[in-house]
Order: sequence, then C-alpha cells, then structure tokens
Amino acid sequence: MPKYMFEATYLGQGIQGLMREGGTARRDALSEALKSVGGTLESFYYAFGYYDVLGVFEAPDDASAAALSLLINSTGNVNVRLKPLLTVEDLDEAVKKTPSYRAPGQ
Repeated sequence: MPKYMFEATYLGQGIQGLMREGGTARRDALSEALKSVGGTLESFYYAFGYYDVLGVFEAPDDASAAALSLLINSTGNVNVRLKPLLTVEDLDEAVKKTPSYRAPGQ
C-alpha cells in the first residue's frame, strides 16, 4: 500500500479545537478518517515550527489520499500537505527508465 508523509498546520478554530481536545483526540480522529478510506496511520508527531504535525500514513491509492486531504483542508481548520513516499525499490525502477528532456537554454 502506498505511503504518504503529511505536514499539517492548525489554523484558527483548529488551534482552539486542539487546545480543547488535546493531541491524542486529534491523532485518533485522523486514524478514524484514514480507516474510512481503507488506510492506516503509521506515525503522528507534533513539532515546533511552521508545521504543527508531521507523520506518515498508508492509503490504498492516490485518489484515497487526495480525497482525505481535500476533506481535511476544506474545513479551513487545518492546512495539510501530502508527499508520496517512494521505496528504495521504486527508486531502483526509476533510475532504469530513460526519459527524454532538454534543459532550458540548451
């Protein structure tokens, strides 16, 4: 199953909800949301800096991950960014491919 790294920033009401509910409740809410699309939460961490939450989850496919991201972002309480993660075997396959490309100015 594909893995995705997520970075999330709480906004406005989301910050207030986090302060009221606590971190465990938000992690559990994400875990339940992932189950609804057939996914699972692998890791979930709070952090200092621009992103409040970082983690990794599995989803059946890109469409499922995107659907969940769209739903969460549509609340206006959290800004989520997803990054698909590649295995070393995925990279091995990528380096075997021979795409054609011309750099700008060449």
